[in-house]
Amino acid sequence: MRPPTVQDVRDAGTRVYAHLQRTPLLKHPLLDDWLGCDAWVKHENHNPTGAFKIRGGLNLIGQLSDEERRRGVVSASTGNHGQSVAFACRLHQVPCRIVVPRGSNPDKIAAMRAMGATVIEHGRDYDEAREHVEALAPREGWRYVHSANEPHLIAGVGTYGLEIFEALPDADFVFVPIGGGSGAAGMCIARTGLGARGKVIGVQAAGADAFARSWRGPVRVTTDRVNTFADGMATRCTFDLTFEVLKSELNGVVTLTEEELAGGVRAALQLTHNLAEGPGAAPIAAARQWAPRLAGKKVVCVMSGGNLDAATLKRVLDGTIAADASLS
Repeated sequence: MRPPTVQDVRDAGTRVYAHLQRTPLLKHPLLDDWLGCDAWVKHENHNPTGAFKIRGGLNLIGQLSDEERRRGVVSASTGNHGQSVAFACRLHQVPCRIVVPRGSNPDKIAAMRAMGATVIEHGRDYDEAREHVEALAPREGWRYVHSANEPHLIAGVGTYGLEIFEALPDADFVFVPIGGGSGAAGMCIARTGLGARGKVIGVQAAGADAFARSWRGPVRVTTDRVNTFADGMATRCTFDLTFEVLKSELNGVVTLTEEELAGGVRAALQLTHNLAEGPGAAPIAAARQWAPRLAGKKVVCVMSGGNLDAATLKRVLDGTIAADASLS
């Protein structure tokens, strides 16, 4: 399985832009002041599913064979990847099944069902849901769509990286959240393929930091549990394809506490007037952490998603999120 090239990302645009518009890359003066730099926000939260993942689903499902379409697909997700696959399957009339962890975001589950997907709740976290799917798919004959180890997914989401670096070729830093790593990998492929000089900085939750520890150290780490409200970053291990790209291409990793992540959500609301879920707000929070080294720099924060449910938003706003943010 080879990583996609920048040409693969360009080719993905045909399938992505048949159904989507380019997302806004906007200035927010209050955010400039808060971060002390020339800050831009890539609003992937403005996509039809409220997240960047939709790009990957459109590219992958759009290239299934007739036999794969007949068999249907299955995937595991905490919600945004599942919405991406469900959205694309609805367009292409492909049977779709998504396995989510118990207690997942109810709004994301409702959205997947509204798109026609069969949603099954299984396991305490994403990785238990994924392992269930990996045991189920061969037995049922379904096409398994992994949330990271899929070149077409990475190429699809990489289109937002091209949009950033084509618009801002002189960007100094791009902060992007990392769960399975498809978004960050696509960003790196776009950056390197265009010959841009900007540094791509990944952001993780301290309570789900298997990737950060693996990237910094000599061996790949798997943890026993995750502890974060940022469900899109709540993975206990790394994945071969995205890790291969990011180990060599990523320029740095920032880890954030639950309170820092919650502070990012509050800052997104106050400074950009956008609702961002945990991963979507993480780049803003990471840039704040790095503020002393960003002075005078052009910085892009990827608001990867805005699908924060009301109950979690209440906990973010009333300050209780750090006390009870376990997904274990």
